Amino acid sequence: MLSRLIRLPLRLIPKRAVLPVLSGPLRGRRWIAGAATHGCWLGTYERDAQRVFARCLRPGDVVYDVGANAGFFTLLAAKLAKEVYAFEPLPRNLEYLREHVRRNAAANVHVLPLAVSDRAGTARFAAAENPAMGGLSASGGIEVETTTLDALRATLPAPSFIKMDIEGGEYAALTGAARVLREDRPLLLLSAHGYEQHERCGELLREHGYELEALVDGAVDGNYVVLAKP
Repeated sequence: MLSRLIRLPLRLIPKRAVLPVLSGPLRGRRWIAGAATHGCWLGTYERDAQRVFARCLRPGDVVYDVGANAGFFTLLAAKLAKEVYAFEPLPRNLEYLREHVRRNAAANVHVLPLAVSDRAGTARFAAAENPAMGGLSASGGIEVETTTLDALRATLPAPSFIKMDIEGGEYAALTGAARVLREDRPLLLLSAHGYEQHERCGELLREHGYELEALVDGAVDGNYVVLAKP
């Protein structure tokens, strides 16, 4: 009951209201209230990941935000790094992502309406009730364009930092990034969904010579977060 009472005022905020981020490294940036969890404009969203961005990113870095969603970490990377390439296939999220980039005059952000996987082409995408939790699925109701990070090496600058959160598609995306991992050696902030996905991704990254720093233990909810360092 207490939790419901605390959340009640937040439910009264119009979804299209544009609010300043109240705390954290994005304080003062503009955010659309209904784009994602209220923690985004409150500035409390995924604080551990925010700290990694602040600790690891440098002004000359090129960041790939794979699974950009509505753009919270895209905006953070835009503030800290040189260039940001934000990958997001879901039309609803793309609308908010582009609007956040526009409202915050983040001219160093490039939005790519693509799903990153292990092959280039098209695939089915399953949207979820929570827009942050959709992912590639053979039973999905939306067709999206896919690419691999290796395929993009010919057209995009090499990444120095990759944030990847794609709801179960992480192993496929890393499989399609073998050359990037082997030759470009970016830092990687990885959210792996489910123990099996976490273990497979960890094994693949270690085979490429990465060391893994555990940030979030997913034993409770299945969401594992690691920082992979070359």
